[in-house]
Amino acid sequence: MQKGKPVSLTSLSFGKDLNPTRKKTLTALGLALTKAPSAKAIDVYSGVLYQALDYHNLNSTAQKRAQKSIIIISALFGALKLTDSIPTYKLDMAKSLPKLGSLNALWKPIVTKALENIKTDLIVDCRSSTYQGVWSPDLNKTVGIRVFAEKSGKRTVVTHMSKKTRGEVTKFLVMQTKNPKTAQELQKLVAKAFKCELVKPEGKKSWLLDVIVKS
Repeated sequence: MQKGKPVSLTSLSFGKDLNPTRKKTLTALGLALTKAPSAKAIDVYSGVLYQALDYHNLNSTAQKRAQKSIIIISALFGALKLTDSIPTYKLDMAKSLPKLGSLNALWKPIVTKALENIKTDLIVDCRSSTYQGVWSPDLNKTVGIRVFAEKSGKRTVVTHMSKKTRGEVTKFLVMQTKNPKTAQELQKLVAKAFKCELVKPEGKKSWLLDVIVKS
């Protein structure tokens, strides 16, 4: 059970760009949420990907790398870092809110502005399809992670449990001492722990790293 203080928008990451809309989404969900106890985002989000990341069992160096490098796209708060304190809530980016409409459409221009100046050589995109429409990072330096199951030489797309694999890939990456700077370097690094193949971009799409797991 959370025992922390209520959420303070001024303490959250990307506040300058996102706080005005955060106030609107919180109000739309009811004022009770603004008074609810909060906890670090990494403790609030408990889905399959976060379980696979296994943040609390990482060493301190890997935890610091995770805190610095991981961005969470949130239906309620737009974008967060792992240590931002938020209340527990249930809201999906595919939903709409009264007077605000589609959350995906609401957040897209705002999150894009907030994240457009991120300084990094490479973005590893582990988002599910529902959240990908909110922000389209620079395609030239983005690699999307896809997961396929392989059985008897045939591959099929993995849906729900793909989140587990993406969480495991994220865990592996934050445990490394050096960040890959290109899609090719990423594939070479991830291949040390996972069977994977790099797919060149086609049209207006990013690089893709296909991770293949046993069925």
